Amino acid sequence: MRIRAAIVVPAASAAAAVLLLTAPQSQAATAHAQPVRCAEKSLTVRAKAAAGDPAVVRVGVTNRGARACVVDRVPTVTFGDLDGAALPTPQGGAGTYRLAPGRTAYADVRTIGDPADPEARRVDTVTVAASAAHRGRAFTAAHLGTGRQVPVWEPVTTWWQPTTAAADRTIGLSR
Repeated sequence: MRIRAAIVVPAASAAAAVLLLTAPQSQAATAHAQPVRCAEKSLTVRAKAAAGDPAVVRVGVTNRGARACVVDRVPTVTFGDLDGAALPTPQGGAGTYRLAPGRTAYADVRTIGDPADPEARRVDTVTVAASAAHRGRAFTAAHLGTGRQVPVWEPVTTWWQPTTAAADRTIGLSR
């Protein structure tokens, strides 16, 4: 003769288990794992012209908060009083980038393909924001190390990358 063990589960617990088991796997596994958007005050944004190529500005964002958070996949980079922002390269920059506490993400911005281009505009400041909803931080041309002004024509920016080397490769800089 076999002995059967009976397990008694309270009705509330059973209902919760059924809901968890019937939820789509992505929701069940990640419902509580999604980081929140980074608060601008918990981020440090930096920018400096690349050595040897003043048409490339290296930018970084560091999460000074105690928890992981997300920023836009592509930094928002604007130029003085010109309309528009640098376009993402590669295209399709919608989405987010996760920043762990104390970690930094990097991106490169090519402000102009040919500084001698007669179509080029010149600006005194470049503003970098980790997310489009943030005001960002303005950097003067002198701070960036590009001279008195920054030349701009059809600017592009990389997605956030885990290293400066990865950002450099994406924009086409060799080290």
